Parts: sequence; C-alpha cells; structure tokens
Amino acid sequence: MLMPKRVKWRKQQRGQMKGKATRGAEINFGDYGLQALEPGWVSARQIEAARRAIVRYMRRRGKIWIRIFPDHPYTHRPPETRMGKGKGGVEYWVAVVKPGRIMFEVGGLPGTIAKEALEQATYKLSIKTRVLARDDMVGDVQE
Repeated sequence: MLMPKRVKWRKQQRGQMKGKATRGAEINFGDYGLQALEPGWVSARQIEAARRAIVRYMRRRGKIWIRIFPDHPYTHRPPETRMGKGKGGVEYWVAVVKPGRIMFEVGGLPGTIAKEALEQATYKLSIKTRVLARDDMVGDVQE
C-alpha cells in the first residue's frame, strides 16, 4: 500500500479541509479523470482498491495515473482506554482531498471503457466523485 518512506514528524494534527482544490484540479496526463466533489480523507486502502478496480476493468490496456498520495497519518487510541497517556499510534495513512481535485486519470483507451473504469473506482471511495473528460473540463465544482 501507499505510504511515505519517511516523515519528519510521526504524528500530525487533523487540520482543516476548507475551500476548493487549487492544485491538481485539471486533467494533465490522461484523457479522462475522476474528480472529487466533496472534501474528505481517502485512505491508502481505498486508493489501492480503486486502482485495482480500474486496472481490472481496463484489462491491461491504456495507462492510469494516481494523482493523490496518502501522506497524512491517522492516529487511533485503543478502545476502552482511560483519558491521558498521550496521542494514539498511527493506524493508517490518508490523502487529504478537497473538492475539485482530480484523483485518478486514465488514457489510451476508448471513452466508454475509460468512463466505466472510473465509475467502478467510485464505488471504492468514501467521497462523492464525477468522471470528467479532458475536453469538457469546467473550472468550478458542482455544489
């Protein structure tokens, strides 16, 4: 699964997901992309499950680009522990996704197959998404 090789600080605070994505909001590599419509955390397991769904539907044709990386640690305290004793250990890694972010791109295959492959990936993710083509890119995200 995806995770950073090394980090400067092992644990981070949660942070905020205000606003829309300014970086990574355009299709740059492929012909079709999967765009996030709401903010959220996408775990490394969800990214890998979506990638497998896309690759399986594409049947070894075309190319896939993963435009998000899980570099934010998610910490979790064990159940039924008392207050205090510090922050919990890192359980898994998440990618912070804002609305408008292109998460996956595919190229080099027919449009119907590319759209359906990205639709299959949608079912593996915890946030609302939409499939975009390079030619029908609009600047704003649906509210």
